[in-house]
Amino acid sequence: MGEWQRRVLVVEDQGVMRGLVRDLFERSGFETLAVASAAEAFAAFAEFDPDALVADIDLGSRPDGAELALTLRRLAPHLGVLFLSSYPRNAAGHDAFGIHGAVFVNKTGITSPGELVEALERALHSSTGSAVAAETGRGAALAALTRHQLEVLSMIAQGWSNERIAEQSGASPRAVERTVSRIFDRLEISGDRALNQRVAAAALYLSEFGPAR
Repeated sequence: MGEWQRRVLVVEDQGVMRGLVRDLFERSGFETLAVASAAEAFAAFAEFDPDALVADIDLGSRPDGAELALTLRRLAPHLGVLFLSSYPRNAAGHDAFGIHGAVFVNKTGITSPGELVEALERALHSSTGSAVAAETGRGAALAALTRHQLEVLSMIAQGWSNERIAEQSGASPRAVERTVSRIFDRLEISGDRALNQRVAAAALYLSEFGPAR
């Protein structure tokens, strides 16, 4: 298996800026999807399954970047949030727009590409791992999963095939295959060929939550 590659969803309505940010994060080792609006971000969110959101505040239409981030954080509490905006920093408040752990960077104050990458790392580290485990009471391995991944894992625990999961969730079979693969990677059960990964993943889920419903 290859090295784990973190995913970043970039939402920026200015095409040139969107391309620059996307290219920077891709060169820094992140898998990056860049879109122009909150509507596009919502449409892509479940299938792309990002580890972090990088969003402008003013996207030219509603929802704006702050509203987008609030909604996606409810869906995925692990999500790192980085606001990249021309707004002054004090306009965002102590917790940037009420989102705990969110990082705010003013576009006009960036002095180097590394500064933006470092801000993304801070956003990722502020919202993952132990905080999720403490809030949910789940084991450390399961706490690394997104809400969407946990939903798919519950279906695996019921013995469903990828095809049935795709039919039930409305996703494409290929998207389900990618999600299942990411689940196995995050649970660190993908490297042992002697292990039945679906059985092992289901056992972890059942030991924490009991029989899936």
